[in-house]
Amino acid sequence: MWDDFTEYILNEVGDEDVKIAEIAVGKFDKIAETLSSKDNITLIKTDILPKDSSVLKDDITNPNMELYEGVDLIYSIRPPSELQPYLVKLACEIGSQLIIKPLTNEDLNTGKVNMKLKNYNRASFYILK
Repeated sequence: MWDDFTEYILNEVGDEDVKIAEIAVGKFDKIAETLSSKDNITLIKTDILPKDSSVLKDDITNPNMELYEGVDLIYSIRPPSELQPYLVKLACEIGSQLIIKPLTNEDLNTGKVNMKLKNYNRASFYILK
């Protein structure tokens, strides 16, 4: 499933130079490792409690907008439902695509913004373009 999720993101960005942000990184970084290995991708990772120096400290409820300057795509894996509206707000403010991969049986909490369910091979997630 994670390989399919990563493949979808790579297909979305193609060979263009892009800046991607993973928000609320936590401890799972398999996708980030693959994305950051690509020459055309600049990846930033943020979390309120960074696990190491590769993750920038940021509170998505009050984001440091300078961190997200030029970000083309935001993704978040299993973000808590209370953070999901803030992800949508940030993506809309900076004009970025957003991908949220919630827990399997979790409903989205995105307010009045409808995100589209996307099934890609064995991965399912929500997108906002």
